[in-house]
Amino acid sequence: MGTTRPGALSRAAALRALALDPDARREPAARRRLSAPALRTFFAITRAWGLSVADERALLGWPPPSTFHKYKAGQGGVLSFDTLTRISLVLGIYKALQVLYPDVGFADRWMQMPNANGLFGGRTPAAFVADTGIDGLFQVRRLLDARRG
Repeated sequence: MGTTRPGALSRAAALRALALDPDARREPAARRRLSAPALRTFFAITRAWGLSVADERALLGWPPPSTFHKYKAGQGGVLSFDTLTRISLVLGIYKALQVLYPDVGFADRWMQMPNANGLFGGRTPAAFVADTGIDGLFQVRRLLDARRG
């Protein structure tokens, strides 16, 4: 799978329930248990992708700046179902990129590279998702999963 950043995959493994069991995100106890590792993993991925604060906020559904900075400081509390779903989609996109592109540097740059695919219309995937919200996250995830076969 290529080289990885320290802790990124161990956190992703810890979030297996988040990525694989959408029903777990509905239960308050599960959301409480998953929230802190989900945020740590999310920010590790967005750092690897080189995303801006605006891009990160867009991926999370535009939380208020004060809430976002609490998330970034590790004081996220219990995340909503919607936020955990968004983070799960980001995890899936990250995993798909790592599988599709063994060059970790290329995989990490992909979200910020202009893309000729009709879905993106020349925009970067990050800009596409910022403009289209959670639907865009689902579309990017489906596109990459289809490419994986």
